[in-house]
Amino acid sequence: MKRTMLSLALVATLVPAAAFACEGEGVKQAAMPKKATVAEVASWTKEKKATPVDANGSETRTKQGVIPGAVLLTSSSQYDLKELPANKDAQLVFYCANQKCSASEAAAQRAIDNGYKNVAVLPEGIAGWKQAGQPTAKPNNT
Repeated sequence: MKRTMLSLALVATLVPAAAFACEGEGVKQAAMPKKATVAEVASWTKEKKATPVDANGSETRTKQGVIPGAVLLTSSSQYDLKELPANKDAQLVFYCANQKCSASEAAAQRAIDNGYKNVAVLPEGIAGWKQAGQPTAKPNNT
């Protein structure tokens, strides 16, 4: 009985300490892109408060179109950072085909990892954008 009580006391002491150590100083959590809705992105782009960033390939762009004014990345994972606005405080909204596609997440994370501070992802992608009745444009440099 004494061993059980001692074991429980030891566990009660160590578990919170271990949990604290995981959250302690020096442990840097990677920033994650925010999620944005179609309505938010439509408002931001209309007011020129955000730049949409298309992480789709040329085939998807040709079939689905792009959000008007979007930056068209050459690659979702290996794009040249010069393709993004120079202002690292600019609001960027990355999107790809739809909720099953993860290219926008990868592209957004690359931007965050390289110092961009206001990064969001449109999970619904171009498919959700179109389904919501938002306008599209033909891609001009794919």
